[in-house]
Amino acid sequence: MASPGPSFARTQPMRLPGRDGALGPRVRLGMTKPTVMVDDWWVFTLWAEDDEGVVECRAAAPPAGPPPGAPLQVMGPSLANALMGLLDQEDGRQLIRMRMAEAEDESDPWRRPLMILTALRWDPVRRATMRDNELVAELTRAFRRAIEVAGAPYRAG
Repeated sequence: MASPGPSFARTQPMRLPGRDGALGPRVRLGMTKPTVMVDDWWVFTLWAEDDEGVVECRAAAPPAGPPPGAPLQVMGPSLANALMGLLDQEDGRQLIRMRMAEAEDESDPWRRPLMILTALRWDPVRRATMRDNELVAELTRAFRRAIEVAGAPYRAG
C-alpha cells in the first residue's frame, strides 16, 4: 500500500522482528494530523512504512508466524494499555476505538496494511496539563510498544 504521506508526528524509526534472532526490516512509524471533533475526540491514523509504502501486519508478527486471530486483537489492547491514565473513561472503560482495514482474505488476517484508524478522548486533566506534542509523543510510544508486543513470540495459554 502506498504511504499516506508525510507524518504529522516526527517519524520514529523502528526495527521489526527478524528471523533467528537477527534484526528485521527497518520501518518508520507515522501518524496523520488528528482531527479534533466537537466532543474532544481525536481521530487519526497510525501506520508503519518502509521505502516502498505501508508494510503488512505480517511483517510485525513473530518470526515463527503470526498468532491466531486478527492483528488488532494483539495490538489494540497493548496500545490502549500503554495509554492508560492518559485517556478519559466512561462507565469504567477507556475512551479509545480502533479499526484496521479488512484483509483481502480473512483466513490470513495478518495480510493487511499495518494502519490503525484510531479515535480517542484524552482525560480532561491530562488534556489541560499536557501540550499536544506531548500527547502525540505518548501516542507514538504506545504504537511502537503495540508493534513490539505483536512481534514477541506467541505463548498460548
